[in-house]
Amino acid sequence: MLTYKSGNSVGKGTYWELTTGQRIDVAHEAVLMGGGNAGYFKMPAVVLLLVGPLIGLLYVILMPLIGMVTVAVLALRSILGGLYDLAARSISFGWQPGSAYLTGKKKKEEKK
Repeated sequence: MLTYKSGNSVGKGTYWELTTGQRIDVAHEAVLMGGGNAGYFKMPAVVLLLVGPLIGLLYVILMPLIGMVTVAVLALRSILGGLYDLAARSISFGWQPGSAYLTGKKKKEEKK
């Protein structure tokens, strides 16, 4: 079993809590600390050494893609926002939802 909950008694090894990134090294035996239903994963050092470069490679490959997607989304949002504002101004009938017209119309004074 590679997953453990807080409060479990565990043996020697390295345990990681993925939600907080906390790493606990146990020399002999210990009880895993944590609040609520914190889950720990036991990872052998060899697995961490093999996974580290793969995560780095994934980061290097995906980082330019993430940048291009971000620029595209921001440009599209800017264009669509401008089109929405233009359409809203051209369809407007002079009604402003933020204004309250509760005082009534101004009456013209009669000339004497």
